[in-house]
Amino acid sequence: MAKLEMPLSGSDILAAGRRLQQARIRAISENIANANSTASVRGGDPYRRKIAVFEPVGSDGPEKPVARIVRDATDFRVQYDPNNLAADARGNVKLPNVNVATESADLQVAIRSYQTNLSAMASLDSVQKATADLLR
Repeated sequence: MAKLEMPLSGSDILAAGRRLQQARIRAISENIANANSTASVRGGDPYRRKIAVFEPVGSDGPEKPVARIVRDATDFRVQYDPNNLAADARGNVKLPNVNVATESADLQVAIRSYQTNLSAMASLDSVQKATADLLR
């Protein structure tokens, strides 16, 4: 027997959108905070950039929007610094695969998306209140 699916309300959709943008903002903030960190052991790997990946809602996917955090597999930046405690035998230090300029731009977009979502929620509340007033 097929499962009866209830459509998401406007409030549910907007709340899910805010949760997705919060996950994105959190991942970007961690990336910026760790952009210049090095490994804790000689020759080890440093912080690896995080990316928020959104899974679409659909018949094959989850019932509500979901954000997963995955690690960016791109190469680390390498800098010659033989005096660094994290340097390998050749004096090279691996630095995180984080570009602060890119992260800052992504953060601005995520914040704008979150703010737009809040504005849409305020509009939805206003429409619902006006509708309730008309029905009295």
